[in-house]
Amino acid sequence: MRTLCLSWLKRRRQRGPARSAPPCSGSTAPLRTSSRGWHPLIRQRWITSSGRKDTMTEKPIAPAEPVEPVLSGSMAIGAVSLAVAKACAMLLNKPLYLNIALLKHNQEQPMLFMPLLMVSLISCGKSSSGKLNLMKEVICIPHPELTTKQGVEMLMEIRKHINKIIEMPSPPKAETKKGHDGSKRGQQQITGKMSHLGCLTINCDTIEQPLLLIQEICANLGLELGTNLHLAINCAGHELMDYSKGKYEVIMGTYKNAAEMVDLYVDLINKYPSIIALIDPFRKEDSEQWDSIYHALGSRCYIIAGTASKSISKLLEQGNISIPKSNGLIIKHTNQTTMSDLVEITNLIDSKKHITVFGSTEGESSDDSLVDLAVGLGVRFIKLGGLSRGERVTKYNRLLTIEEELVQNGTLGFNEERTFFYFNEEAEKAAEALEAAAAREPLAPTFPTQGVEESAETGASSG
Repeated sequence: MRTLCLSWLKRRRQRGPARSAPPCSGSTAPLRTSSRGWHPLIRQRWITSSGRKDTMTEKPIAPAEPVEPVLSGSMAIGAVSLAVAKACAMLLNKPLYLNIALLKHNQEQPMLFMPLLMVSLISCGKSSSGKLNLMKEVICIPHPELTTKQGVEMLMEIRKHINKIIEMPSPPKAETKKGHDGSKRGQQQITGKMSHLGCLTINCDTIEQPLLLIQEICANLGLELGTNLHLAINCAGHELMDYSKGKYEVIMGTYKNAAEMVDLYVDLINKYPSIIALIDPFRKEDSEQWDSIYHALGSRCYIIAGTASKSISKLLEQGNISIPKSNGLIIKHTNQTTMSDLVEITNLIDSKKHITVFGSTEGESSDDSLVDLAVGLGVRFIKLGGLSRGERVTKYNRLLTIEEELVQNGTLGFNEERTFFYFNEEAEKAAEALEAAAAREPLAPTFPTQGVEESAETGASSG
């Protein structure tokens, strides 16, 4: 017996002092410890309560909204309405754009303006072969003081240089003495193919690559980004969302939540101030982030809702275009939209001091009536895609023809009156301060301006 007790004490000393388990409420009965220390049940409760293995759970994303229902037979409404407008213009022996302008301005002869161009140059979206997903379209906007013809010619020259870079053979790879490839990573050959958007889809792996490409080409042509032309990015946020992870896949394998996307866009605009418009930076369901980016960047670039916006019929029904929060909307003539709807929605957008972008629809035809509608409605921008493919070239040719007609008839407004300006709370306060200064001393409009053309004229007349 004594021998057993001595051997037990010897093992006890070798094992060391007994480990004390943390208190466990709800039971006073002792729990045997395992060979690794505390009882598994006690260890699990203590670790959970202490927070050592707890992780911060992110706010779940809102599910995608259901597609708006289409009424049976409504697919023909838009086509019939356009056909009636064309027939009316033909009977009155007037061009369609003038007939639409008279409809909007209650039969009063208006001064017509050419919409500013939004031309897609390259695409680096999810359909490209590169890793970059964020930029579905990199869009160029010529200076407002240029005519439409001058703007198209400038962008054609830029596109020609992009084609040369893509067609240029890749330089031979340097080899080390041992015969290994000594080329640097990231210097892959830029390849491209024509997309349905009328622009080249190229392979890029970083956000900076397509912007640096255009910047380099402009420098070679003696053009300056931010002065001779500006940029816009169609982010297509709804296409970037990975619902299994609840995040946006900006670059293949790189995911960011909605809050991180706001920081990404702010950094992008800080680094490239020549970007004056972001189209669909988020899904329409992320209304909180739309508010955040609007207040962060709304006075420095346009935040435009395209796919994120509701249909024209819904917007007219609700009378509210501020959801999601934005500076402007892209409107399209769809199969359910009448000419009266287009007039009403543009009037509503103008009354809210937003900008209107008239865009082309997916799978469009070669009908160039879209250009007449844009000119007649007096929209600020027209977005027709790239300068390739027959259905898009036809529309650009119509745009040039309308400009020539307006110049000959003397009804073309001055392009400098269609400069860029931005609207949000901070910009409005700045505009008010600028108006007070203009009342004392007339100021020449700068580029981009903050919408002070009318105030400058008032100051000049009062002075």
